[in-house]
Amino acid sequence: MYLRQITDTSLAQNAYLIGCQRSGEAIIVDPERDLDRYFEVAAENGLTITAVAETHIHADFLSGARELVERHGVTPYLSEEGGPDWQFEWAKGSPKARFLRDGDTFNIGNISFRAVHSPGHTPEHLSFLVTDQGGGADEPVALLSGDFIFVGDVGRPDLLESAAGQVGVMEPSARSLYESLRSTEALPDYLQVLPAHGAGSACGKSLGAVPFSVMGYERRFNGALHKALHGSADEFVKEILSGQPEPPPYFARMKRDNRLGPALLPDGKLPEPRRIGATELDQWIEAPGRTILDLRADRKDFMNRHLRGSIYAPIAGGKLPVSAGSYVEERSKLLLVLENEALLDEAVRQLVRIGLDDVAAWIPADEARRAHGFTSIIPRVQASGLAAALAEDAGALLLDVRGADEFAAGHVQGAVNIAYTRLAANLENLPDRRPVYVHCGSGLRASLAVSFLSSKGIDVVHVDGNYGDIRGTCQLPGS
Repeated sequence: MYLRQITDTSLAQNAYLIGCQRSGEAIIVDPERDLDRYFEVAAENGLTITAVAETHIHADFLSGARELVERHGVTPYLSEEGGPDWQFEWAKGSPKARFLRDGDTFNIGNISFRAVHSPGHTPEHLSFLVTDQGGGADEPVALLSGDFIFVGDVGRPDLLESAAGQVGVMEPSARSLYESLRSTEALPDYLQVLPAHGAGSACGKSLGAVPFSVMGYERRFNGALHKALHGSADEFVKEILSGQPEPPPYFARMKRDNRLGPALLPDGKLPEPRRIGATELDQWIEAPGRTILDLRADRKDFMNRHLRGSIYAPIAGGKLPVSAGSYVEERSKLLLVLENEALLDEAVRQLVRIGLDDVAAWIPADEARRAHGFTSIIPRVQASGLAAALAEDAGALLLDVRGADEFAAGHVQGAVNIAYTRLAANLENLPDRRPVYVHCGSGLRASLAVSFLSSKGIDVVHVDGNYGDIRGTCQLPGS
């Protein structure tokens, strides 16, 4: 058996290529839309991808399963659990599709897969027990756990409500997850746990950076799993629903499109944005239906000079998908501002993975910065100087774009809290006062937020630096 974890570091997402080295067949589990990298790994190892499996209908990226089925003729293995609202509608008419329920099995060459219904994160969620029969095994070696069990955490059960807008399902989902986790007690300690996400994913709150684990270790040291195995349902529900980060708004769109079917890429190829010069910027600056994304790493450079109306979405550190997914309308035509052309391919891939396909053009950052007729700045203050700045600007609003739990744990008296990922849906909640000083915990989330607010014509000031420096100079409730 051949097994390879293929990771998208920007979304902390893991796909798995599993192949039978005797038959030459392989399956890809939970793939993203840019399929070429999976085909390359398969070819390098003498394998042909003949099947695809999905653990569930994903919320954080667009799946490549439909592309594989309709363009490459592979067989899809998809959940039929979860009820009528949680079916892979795009595959219903496919003669090749195989729909699975709890306990169903299938083989890829001499490798056996058994579906395990593990609801909670989503109603239809399946995990897969993998047995290397070609190697002589009669017990599973691994659990492809999807968003059920992570290293150090379990899948969050609130997304159907907090991201997809299904009111009242959060607590029932958490109770389903509790029962699913308790059913894992019979799994052997040696069983490898191969999760769909790692540290940095918005699909959990305490995900570990270790790429995989084993059941025995997780039972001992995974806090959420331990709580489910040794605590009451009420205790587990309270713990698992507290402290979950606010999901980006594009999650609802991913759920919709992965259920109905992601759009096929034209000719199965990634977009090829053209290089433009400063003479063409008049077609982009504040133009309807068009968005400029500035992908530079240094937020200070962005604040000092950027194309007017552009949104800051640094490709470094995995913030491009969350910024673009929070602030860009799904059918917008995109211009990328890049520090160098070598970053273009990765930028296009990250955008396509969240369904932003119309990446039309790019321009070097140095050239954009010199286009003075089209540029603007955003003023900055250091966190340590915030109190003095507010004292001089008595009519200003202080906007805290940290998460709600962070805000509840301590905040500046009088600050308004809107998580940076939720600004687009809450602009009307900003009082009509200017300027707006925007801070977070380090300055990074605030930098994304001020770029978006500035693009909407709001007079903003970026508060850069650690929240601890704000705590030392501004009054906090209870301090």
